[in-house]
Amino acid sequence: MPHPKHKISTTRRDKRRTHDKATVPTIALCSHCGSPVLYHRICPECGYYRGKQAIIKATAE
Repeated sequence: MPHPKHKISTTRRDKRRTHDKATVPTIALCSHCGSPVLYHRICPECGYYRGKQAIIKATAE
């Protein structure tokens, strides 16, 4: 394995790592039931997506 000939400075190392960060997911409220849901996902509570029913949720009775 080759080894680096010179030490990489902390500035150069940190510039390379500027994009390596965790991002907080964007959470919106469901327009049908009001529960929190991730963007571009079907609501896990009611099964609606953008005001239309995407999946039929079975009710636990």
